[in-house]
Amino acid sequence: MIEKLQALYDARDLSALDALAKPTYRELNHSNSFRSALMLSAHNIKHLSKIRSLEADCIVLNLEDGVAPSEKPFALVLCAIFLKELQKCDKKLVVRVNALDEGGYEEITYLNQFMPDAIRVPKIKNQKEVRDILHLLNEGIELHLSIETSEGWSNLSTLALNKRVTAFYLGVLDLFADMGLSQALIEKNNPTLHYILTHFLVTSKALGVKPVSFAYQEYKDLEGFREWLELEKQMGYDAKMCISPSQVSLVNEAFVDEQKELERAQVIVKLFEMHQEEGITGFSDEIYGFIDEPIYKGALALLKKYEEQKDENTQICTTRCDTIKDSMCW
Repeated sequence: MIEKLQALYDARDLSALDALAKPTYRELNHSNSFRSALMLSAHNIKHLSKIRSLEADCIVLNLEDGVAPSEKPFALVLCAIFLKELQKCDKKLVVRVNALDEGGYEEITYLNQFMPDAIRVPKIKNQKEVRDILHLLNEGIELHLSIETSEGWSNLSTLALNKRVTAFYLGVLDLFADMGLSQALIEKNNPTLHYILTHFLVTSKALGVKPVSFAYQEYKDLEGFREWLELEKQMGYDAKMCISPSQVSLVNEAFVDEQKELERAQVIVKLFEMHQEEGITGFSDEIYGFIDEPIYKGALALLKKYEEQKDENTQICTTRCDTIKDSMCW
């Protein structure tokens, strides 16, 4: 299948590719607990073919920036084809369309047939645009909005018109440019940026919308990326855009839901030991995927680490209490 798609793409045979994009019913992923949102250019077949194996919780299929005008028709059709192939996916599949006045409305109309989990609209400005999109968008599909214009920023608190608006993405580079602010201000210790991040987070949370922090463009600077994650985690963020798999790993590590991971490890251990009694040490689970001995041992190690940390915290607490008691015995 991948070889055929690549051959048709290389031959620039758009009509043949379009014939493969058959409307489909997908089992939509309405989970909003994703941490890492990885951007993939929708015209890159090699990258699209790896979606299932990627670590990212959310995949953003990009039709906008980074896709040349001549590639956009191919990107749209390839996006539809892969949505058809991924009728059920444990990752949230979001399509970032072009700006509304640059083909966005037409792309949304086309993609309705292929049921992405969400449509992400860039450069959103006001309630009217959101209302128009919701009227056009298939009712089962969520709406994600990119906040990257001064008008969109000033209207932020008014954009969550109903529960189908589930995520806001901060486009800090475009936002600063539109506001006439120097991009030199996008620095970890800058108070203006701290205000932007805080206001975006608090407003989104108050609206019941998931705030996703901006993409860090220096994808090779993993230490700098880690520092941003530490700052954003302290602020209360639990999701960030990524542009490389190495960034995804760091985001998943920084924004780990400890309770969820522990519950997952407990279930994996139980499932493995149940199958092991029947002589089976490798099997697929509908929810947790493929489970074998290395996965089982990893789950055991996580549970052991948690128990050790709990014992250590208990010991620290006991020592502090004893110290307080001793200081009171005068």
